[in-house]
Order: sequence, then structure tokens, then C-alpha cells
Amino acid sequence: MPDAPALPQFPNPDAGQFLIQGRTNAGKTFRPSDWAERLAGVLSPYRPGYQRDAGANPYAQPTGFSPYAQPVVVAGLKCVAIDARLAALEPMAWDFVVGFARDNDLPMAPACLVDLGLSRRLAPSSPAG
Repeated sequence: MPDAPALPQFPNPDAGQFLIQGRTNAGKTFRPSDWAERLAGVLSPYRPGYQRDAGANPYAQPTGFSPYAQPVVVAGLKCVAIDARLAALEPMAWDFVVGFARDNDLPMAPACLVDLGLSRRLAPSSPAG
């Protein structure tokens, strides 16, 4: 049986959502085991409407993960679901994510997050009315 075609490695953010997969292109499980939580944690300040209060501790992080970067497990494989709207919100954060995947030889592929239950959390909020 032929190998599946390779997915785009460093995608254009127009696709919507992506999964950074926790297995290198060489097939090795990426370490450390908490890499997905660490990566999502670094991106936790990037969230809709987040503003640091004047005089607040500059090192304080909001609690919880950003809706733009969520650790998930897909078919037993640790991944980070990345919402491509991060590219417009903070281009340097998007470049960091893409660079992280590239530098660590991790596939970053377009994803359909409906089955993961993330689509509601990642969907833009609609105005009430």
C-alpha cells in the first residue's frame, strides 16, 4: 500500500485550524511528555479581549489555555490545536508556533476540529442581539 501524501509542513494561516503533532517526521515521539501543555501555556496570554491591568505583575499569566492554542490528544497522539486567527492577532506568536514545529521536525497539518469538540470554543463570538 503506498504511503499517504505528505501534508503541508508550514502552512498558510488561511486554512483555519492546525494540529501540531507530537511525533516527529522521523516517527519518534516528541519529548518532553508535557510539551503540548508547555507550548499552549506559553501562548496563554493570546486570547480575545485580554489586556493586562496597568501596574499588574508583568510576569503574571492568565489562568488556563488560550482559545487559540489548546493541547489535545488525537488517536492517542499528543497535539496542540492552533487556531490560525492567532496570525492576525499576533504575527510574532504565529511565527513562533510555526518555527517551533519546524525546528522540532513536527508536522503541522490542517485540521477539522469539529470532532474534537473545539470548534465551539474556537469559533468567533457573535454579538448578542
